[in-house]
Amino acid sequence: MDTVVRNARVLQGTDLVALDIGIRNGKIVALAPELPVDAQTIDAEGMLVVPGLVETHIHLDKTCILDRCRTEDGTVQEALRETAAAKRNFTVEDVYARAKRTLERCIMQGTMRMRTHVELDPSIKMIGFDAIVELARDYAWALDLELCVFPQEGLTNNPGTEELLVKGLRRGAKAIGAVPYFDTDPHGQIDRIFAIAREYDVDIDMHLDLADSTDGMQIEYVCRKTEEYSWGGRVAVGHATQMSLVEKPRFDAIAAQLARAGVAVTILPSTDLYLMGRTHDHAIPRGVVRAEPLRQAGVTCSISTNNVLNPFTPYGDASLIRMANLYANVCHVARPADLAGCLDMITTLSARLMRLEDYGMAEGHPADLVAIDAVSPSEAVATVAPPLWGMKKGCLTFKRARPELLRRTGSNVSAHR
Repeated sequence: MDTVVRNARVLQGTDLVALDIGIRNGKIVALAPELPVDAQTIDAEGMLVVPGLVETHIHLDKTCILDRCRTEDGTVQEALRETAAAKRNFTVEDVYARAKRTLERCIMQGTMRMRTHVELDPSIKMIGFDAIVELARDYAWALDLELCVFPQEGLTNNPGTEELLVKGLRRGAKAIGAVPYFDTDPHGQIDRIFAIAREYDVDIDMHLDLADSTDGMQIEYVCRKTEEYSWGGRVAVGHATQMSLVEKPRFDAIAAQLARAGVAVTILPSTDLYLMGRTHDHAIPRGVVRAEPLRQAGVTCSISTNNVLNPFTPYGDASLIRMANLYANVCHVARPADLAGCLDMITTLSARLMRLEDYGMAEGHPADLVAIDAVSPSEAVATVAPPLWGMKKGCLTFKRARPELLRRTGSNVSAHR
């Protein structure tokens, strides 16, 4: 073995077990108490050690643009308008520099697998795509980055966009997205995206049903198309804020339909809280759909970041643990098992959404590990516990020290009274 991580708290099923983790050639080769080997040792000091965190939905190409946009109304329409204007001045170098800032934050917050959505249309062409491809190559030592191309400003109403999406898929994008609520023909866009996905054998990851009323919901239609194309397990929808507004009988029916069709749901708490409810002056809707009843129905759910420091979300430190905590606050998650489920939604369930077959704490899998300053999954989420170190394929990629409380001596206390 090359390295042994000692004194780690590891989830085995639903049980927390004290284990050592043996690593050789970048892979986990042993999980057992007190491994008797002579190798480099890293002491986890009883911390929770989990597989690298998984970010399923983020926009690296339009991160960190607050300095060139107005954020006055806080509406979806303003965010789209301001971002569309800003991106017309994007260059490959500009996108790369901004995306790098956010990507490095993600890495230092424990993220090691990622799907980033990249806009392709006649105004931006392949500029963002080219920058993110270069970034993915440069940071492959710390993170696996998958691209999802999508038509932010419309498809059926934006000639030339489909050709660019196809070009992105031919150049290696693993997924195609959609934003039917910004298209003059929502069903037409959804239909084309499914047809393209089948032709190029890629997954689908849609922005869907982002609104603060129940008018024009498309989620049931997406489920029907998923079943029609036999694309179950390969379709995800992000936002779905309208589901948070429907009454329980319809919610339960949609949950059952999602589970039957194999459509996953990604919850984006920060963005949805910021954008939703702008037309209300009381009883303001939160716009964050509850994952617990969806998961109980058999739906794969993830929690993700979406945007960082732009008009869609003028906040963010790229911490998925913080995002899980925010979701827990908004959706009244308190039971330890449910809090632990929030950690699942940024690890194992996110990996399932992305169909990552080599993910997890198991022999033969990559040694992608994150040590979180907590003793359990529920504590990690409840306290927004920081990751103290991480390794990608057995090599350390970041570390941070625990804060140290500087106690004053008796004489110093007297002197400062």
